[in-house]
Amino acid sequence: MDQPHTPEAPEAPGTPERLRQLSANYNRVVSRLRAAETAAGRSPGEVELVPVTKFHHPEDVRMLLGLGATVVGENRVEEAATKHDLVPEIGIDIIGRIQTKKAHAAARVAHRVHSVDSEKIARALNRGVGLAIERGQRPADHPLQVLIQYSCDGDPHRGGVTADRLTDLAGVIDGELDSLVLAGVMCMPPLAAEPGTVIATARRLTDRLAATVGRRLILSAGMSGDMEQAVAAGSDLVRVGTAIMGTRPLN
Repeated sequence: MDQPHTPEAPEAPGTPERLRQLSANYNRVVSRLRAAETAAGRSPGEVELVPVTKFHHPEDVRMLLGLGATVVGENRVEEAATKHDLVPEIGIDIIGRIQTKKAHAAARVAHRVHSVDSEKIARALNRGVGLAIERGQRPADHPLQVLIQYSCDGDPHRGGVTADRLTDLAGVIDGELDSLVLAGVMCMPPLAAEPGTVIATARRLTDRLAATVGRRLILSAGMSGDMEQAVAAGSDLVRVGTAIMGTRPLN
């Protein structure tokens, strides 16, 4: 199995050097992911790869599109909107926490939102989708896919809902909010935790929730440093930033 690559500083945006760098990094991570799938007894291509492009130049997103990426992840709504408007051909997943006042902007541009952790946010996103459709900013037949963020440690500062609240929030999204589609669960293991153990628990909770709603739900878990453990533990989607994009640029 390929080993994690030491991240490098990004080359200048839009240059041939940056394209070569991104291409090498992207292909290296795809190879790691395929090897992890094989090691876990899973089918090649079963786990979705979402490059996380936060703080990186929009031209990097355009280059990733050319390399085969169809979706990228962003933490901040403003940055997601900028990249959506400059590279509309690629889907934007919002993986960071969203403030209620920014839910309308998020609903305009997001392909998926991974970080829904309250009924208040869910309802704000639902209203935002309706408003975006009304304004012609989002196709009427394109509901917003959302994932509930599971709190692995119960720390409110890290976001997420505890295991005992997952079913209640899923019921609101699935039963009351016509502009949202419950797509799954997202988790971020705490730094001090063993990621495979945390993600395996999240997988069991996701499957339990899927049985409640009557369809399969995806689990979004795993990043640059714990991709292999995440795939082995049952993640369906890994969010990889540094290993593809390089070190975060200084702003």
